[in-house]
Amino acid sequence: MDRGFDLEARLQSREERGLRRDLAPVDRVEPRARRVPDPGADVPAFDADAEEMLVFAANDYLGLAGNARLAEAAARTAHKVGTGAGASRLVVGDTSAHRDLEHALVKSKETERALAFSSGYAANVGTITALAPDVIFSDELNHASIIDGCRLSGADIEVYDHCDASDLRATMDRRAREADGEESWLVVTDSVFSMDGDIAPLRMICSAAERHGAWVMVDEAHATGVYDGGVVGQLGLEDRIHVQLGTLSKALGAQGGFVAGNEVLIEYLANAARSFVFSTGLSPPAAGAAQEALRIARETDRPQTLQDHADYLRSGFEDLGFEVLGETHILPVLVGDREDAVALDEALRDRGVLAPAIRPPTVPVGMSRLRVAPTAAHTREQLDRCLDAFEAAGEEVGLR
Repeated sequence: MDRGFDLEARLQSREERGLRRDLAPVDRVEPRARRVPDPGADVPAFDADAEEMLVFAANDYLGLAGNARLAEAAARTAHKVGTGAGASRLVVGDTSAHRDLEHALVKSKETERALAFSSGYAANVGTITALAPDVIFSDELNHASIIDGCRLSGADIEVYDHCDASDLRATMDRRAREADGEESWLVVTDSVFSMDGDIAPLRMICSAAERHGAWVMVDEAHATGVYDGGVVGQLGLEDRIHVQLGTLSKALGAQGGFVAGNEVLIEYLANAARSFVFSTGLSPPAAGAAQEALRIARETDRPQTLQDHADYLRSGFEDLGFEVLGETHILPVLVGDREDAVALDEALRDRGVLAPAIRPPTVPVGMSRLRVAPTAAHTREQLDRCLDAFEAAGEEVGLR
């Protein structure tokens, strides 16, 4: 009897449902990349024969992933501390690079303390499972790392309608009526949603949570570095949000994640979050690069440049007749049909623009879209090339 797994059949099923995806090797991320024609092909960086693409697909919002200052900071840290932490930070891997980064995060988030994780995914899963609440109230469009943390925590999960504080409040009121004894409650939400480009109504969420004594946890992955102090900081909600998460690998152009909060929270997570306790510490060069990125985000006009670029593209798309969702630097260009979205994606690639189709199950059926993510490093000429490509590609596939 074969008790193995028929992985070929699983892949074939994904293929038939239009869900199979392939890796797309490039030589670098932003804002231009050379595509490697065949997986595994040895194409030197910026080889003249390789296909150049304008990348509007990454989360490198401030254009720092290839920034020389970050590379130099990473190199300095590597020479000073080493390339790896060597072990869990509770064993021997707690370096000066980690502590310096966490001090910078505390200053940015205006909290008592911060804790760096190896990734934003690890930060979410580790934090939620360590808190292990009785009940979690989760936005229906929360990131997969939040969803996985909720499931692994063993909590009862109440999913509320996306960005709907009224539904959250009604769900909490119902749960309070049904509760048998005291329960620990946690409300968890992204601040900026990566596929819809909208912002959670954090003030109203806090008010709903405070009516029932619930904690609020906010994932600032797509806001860190883009907004000073994140959305939480912009709204002045530091005293009402119990747990703040973020990532070092999107706008900050490095790698890793973090949690910020009061002293007791962080000390507890350092002892109880399994993805921190049982994982080798964040690479010191990544910590050094992230610290430099925080400095750049604070001292330069890159965040404003990003917003200007997003506004310019949004206006351009709307002038072309495309519907753009959200309100942030993430521009979901709604297409609707999955096949149409894939066709538009491919037509754009033919014109040297990478803006990937997002389709079910990542988004609901009938809501397929192309996710356009400009960066502060793009030029106005590159933004215009993106709009020209959308105009021509849209006509080719019959969407204009």
